[in-house]
Amino acid sequence: MEELKEELKGKIIEVLNLEDVAVADIDDSDALFGDGLGLDSIDALELIVLLDKEYGIKLSDPKQGKSIFESVNTMADYIAKNRTK
Repeated sequence: MEELKEELKGKIIEVLNLEDVAVADIDDSDALFGDGLGLDSIDALELIVLLDKEYGIKLSDPKQGKSIFESVNTMADYIAKNRTK
């Protein structure tokens, strides 16, 4: 699971072009939106594409994203349970 979290942080930084952020800067339990990493709704769409492309996970209900994208921990947990790639 730790390996997945580190991989996920790297992919988030790469996909969202977070040039001033390093993997070590993102804590597993930090909020990805709002006060944490400060992501916005466009970033959420990018994360949905990331889940599909990298892990074969399609979100049928975009509202699911709110709970899935809460933190790296919640994303990694969801990916571990639902990935097809």
